[in-house]
Amino acid sequence: MTEALRSPLQIVPDPLPPEPVVRLRDVSRAFGATVVLDSLNLSIAPGEFVALLGRSGSGKTTLLRTLAALDPPQAQDIRLPGSRATVFQDARLLPWKRVWQNVALGLRGRDARPRALAALEEVGLAHRVDAWPLTLSGGEAQRAAIARALVREPELLLLDEPFAALDALTRMKMHALVLALWQRHRPALLLVTHDVEEAMALADRVLVLDRGRIVAEERLLAPRGSRGAIVRDLRATLLRHLGIDVGGAAYADLLERHA
Repeated sequence: MTEALRSPLQIVPDPLPPEPVVRLRDVSRAFGATVVLDSLNLSIAPGEFVALLGRSGSGKTTLLRTLAALDPPQAQDIRLPGSRATVFQDARLLPWKRVWQNVALGLRGRDARPRALAALEEVGLAHRVDAWPLTLSGGEAQRAAIARALVREPELLLLDEPFAALDALTRMKMHALVLALWQRHRPALLLVTHDVEEAMALADRVLVLDRGRIVAEERLLAPRGSRGAIVRDLRATLLRHLGIDVGGAAYADLLERHA
């Protein structure tokens, strides 16, 4: 009998899931008598693309500021990565600095300019590195803002409605760009949006925030570009969580006008 046959059966345990990049446990925040975050729990895995939906006043901004460590509540169970970057609805470029200088803002060392130029090439702005921000289109300005975030190779990338002010065609191009950059760099990514269609097209997981709590969570297992079969029912579910009566006459009329 061979040594291999005499050996006892070896059981290889399943690998443990990776530790989350973001973890909030029972996090609360109140301003006076107004509770904005109410015992909120949230985990985001490394490389996961999460979309966050919520009505105005649901707590999205406070949650985003917490995740960006801009205004974290004290003495609460919050785990965040050391490397984070945020892209806002407004590109927030400094008008007195060239585009590449905006991207390199805060970088140290002699390689700051080469790193900024490489990031601008990734977002399709290699031809605008020395332009002034006020000469950029809305889409170009957001590309520069994304380059400024990605040049730091963040573990967590926060996008705060970055496409809301763009026209429909530019918005579609930005969706494709963000997906390509996310697939290349693989940060954990949280997209805050009011757009249900955008959330379903881009994310691995869609969350709905209401009154400071996550009230719904939907995972999208189908590959991007092949989600047509699940989109209609999921759209209706998400809209109901957002307080929109998908069975009502007003919604039916809206669908008819946009068909």
